[in-house]
Amino acid sequence: METVLAFVIGALYAAGLYMMLRRSIVKLIIGLAILGHAANLLIFTASGLTRARSPIIPEALSRPLAPFADPLPQALILTAIVIGFGVQAFALVLIHRAVQTGGTDDLDKMKATDT
Repeated sequence: METVLAFVIGALYAAGLYMMLRRSIVKLIIGLAILGHAANLLIFTASGLTRARSPIIPEALSRPLAPFADPLPQALILTAIVIGFGVQAFALVLIHRAVQTGGTDDLDKMKATDT
């Protein structure tokens, strides 16, 4: 399963970088979102895929019984999703304002409007 996910992560990174290299600023933001999803999947895969119980410690013990799911990668991914959403929302507002000012979403034409 990890091998399949490695190929999926590689494809997502490739698609994200391809989209970021396009001339449209909207495609740049889509590529940024795809890269964020690829990074989240990479963290999830690197933490190890196990079908395990939740890490709840029974009252009589001092640590959870093995095997248990590691909550740290899940917390990191949740934080990355929230931060990524904030960055994408900011970028969308910034793009909307740039398109209103410049009249186009083509990055080459936006460079020509600089004075």
